[in-house]
Amino acid sequence: MNQYFTNTVHDIINSTLPMVIVTVIVLVTIRLIYLLKNKEHITWYKEIFMLTFVVYILCLFQIVTVQDTVSWSTNNFVPFKEILRYDIGSALFFKNIIGNILLFLPFGFFVGYIIKSKDIILPLIICIVCSISVETVQLYIGRVFDVDDIILNVIGGLAGYFVYRIVHSFAAKLPKAFRSEIFLNIITIALFIGITYLLIVLL
Repeated sequence: MNQYFTNTVHDIINSTLPMVIVTVIVLVTIRLIYLLKNKEHITWYKEIFMLTFVVYILCLFQIVTVQDTVSWSTNNFVPFKEILRYDIGSALFFKNIIGNILLFLPFGFFVGYIIKSKDIILPLIICIVCSISVETVQLYIGRVFDVDDIILNVIGGLAGYFVYRIVHSFAAKLPKAFRSEIFLNIITIALFIGITYLLIVLL
């Protein structure tokens, strides 16, 4: 299964890289000019985090809208029909069950960070609306609508939200020095460089 996920990440990188590079260059250029022109303070960890969110959305868009019409599958409007069809541990289980959950896990984390809500209702509504939007769009571009994908995406989104809540609670208990802007900037930049290096290796 490790090879499957490695190949999947490799395919995503190859299919989204040109779009991501152009978008990042444009956004970074506009944002830096705006900040410098208005003489606003640059908080690097926040800027990098939001840029990462944009890149994630672009990759998500590419994954869910790519034209790969399948003739062996049909629209599914019956909850849990497809979920219960796969044997636990099988390749299809990891691709269709685990894959759909992991796909929206970062989304839930970003939502938690952006709206900073302690109430699960708002993240839940956002995940449901976005997942339904994805499936509805797929219905009209040659792919299939699957209500089970919505369920799995929402589970992934909520899991990501809870990860954010755990990280936030843990961070709040750290010494003040570790919650300073300088420390957060260093950690974020280090992670950004590490992830970039990993993507280069995968390519």
